[in-house]
Amino acid sequence: MTAVDTLLPYPPEPVTLAGEVVALRPLAAEDAPGLARAVEDGRLWELWYTSVPSPDEVPGWIAKSLELQARGAALPFAVVDRASGRIVGSTRYMNIETELRRLEIGTTFYAAGAQRGPLNTEAKLLLLTHAFERLGCVAVEFRTHFMNQRSREAIAKLGAKQDGILRQHRVLPDGSRRDTVVFSILDHEWPTVRRHLHFRLARLRAAANGAD
Repeated sequence: MTAVDTLLPYPPEPVTLAGEVVALRPLAAEDAPGLARAVEDGRLWELWYTSVPSPDEVPGWIAKSLELQARGAALPFAVVDRASGRIVGSTRYMNIETELRRLEIGTTFYAAGAQRGPLNTEAKLLLLTHAFERLGCVAVEFRTHFMNQRSREAIAKLGAKQDGILRQHRVLPDGSRRDTVVFSILDHEWPTVRRHLHFRLARLRAAANGAD
């Protein structure tokens, strides 16, 4: 059996990805109350350069996300803190290109209380491992608002390289035009990035355990 024979079907199908501190499970309509509590922690929807739903908008946001999943255009996850069992955010595979086996990891947000520590690094490691090693992706992209400096720094720390900036790329709900910064990781870069993420995750876990 060759490596190609072991690849999963593409586009991605619903799957649960679990690590030590976080689990990513397929987003469902019944996740609305938990996700609403997550966005309330830090009032995430008030950040003008993001597209996070308000608590009242969460049920409709989930419905639209599941419509995209049904069309094979996205695979949304609920992000669950394994220690507490609480939903602390959401992330997804999106902009899925079936023929080229490319996709983007995006629409990611976490409750303020979950934004420090190893959770995000482990979540990204789970998503990237599945994308490259089970789905056979040739490239995984990350995109963010030019003004979202915190997000840009976090993506760079993963080991992704900046490809460029798409000027006036999207119109946001408030009518403003977004300049989008594009990062990517290619399949031949993945072994080095994977090693880097395991090293970074070990240090973050040690720091978190020390804080306890």
